[in-house]
Amino acid sequence: MNRRTSKIAQFAFAAAIIGAASAPQAAAAREFVHYHSELDPGSIVVSEHERKLYLIVDQDDAIAYKVAVPKAGKEWSGVVQINAKFVAPDWTPPEDVKHDHPELPQVIPGGASNNPMGARAMTLSEGQVAIHGTTQKMRKSIGSAASYGCIRMLNEDVVDLYDRVAVGATVVVEP
Repeated sequence: MNRRTSKIAQFAFAAAIIGAASAPQAAAAREFVHYHSELDPGSIVVSEHERKLYLIVDQDDAIAYKVAVPKAGKEWSGVVQINAKFVAPDWTPPEDVKHDHPELPQVIPGGASNNPMGARAMTLSEGQVAIHGTTQKMRKSIGSAASYGCIRMLNEDVVDLYDRVAVGATVVVEP
């Protein structure tokens, strides 16, 4: 390699390193936190007033995720279980959603950009609710009270949670 080619190669390498360091990263809303709980590891606590979902890691630690919680009039609380897990699920609007949005189709296919279930969904044993991802358009709802009863997460966070929890895991939803 001659001196000129060597300088070009060094410049290209430096530019690649700087470019990789400044590339946008996924905006995951999760963090490891101190959180005391008597629940088993792998259990989930959803705090509607904090708008956070806590995945219990051990008696004193959890992973906290920002979430969108049910809007006024759709709130609920209690103890349920994850009864199924789905990758890019189809979505059929429940009756109350269909009533408020009659323009919605009967089914939105999994993976469609307008499918509100997003990348993953974990259905819960109570009613027609789930912990699920979101659409690009609905990302800004994370941290608010916006859903019809579901717990909505960023897609990158719901994928992370999906990989960490099992069917049968306890989910405690607190006001």
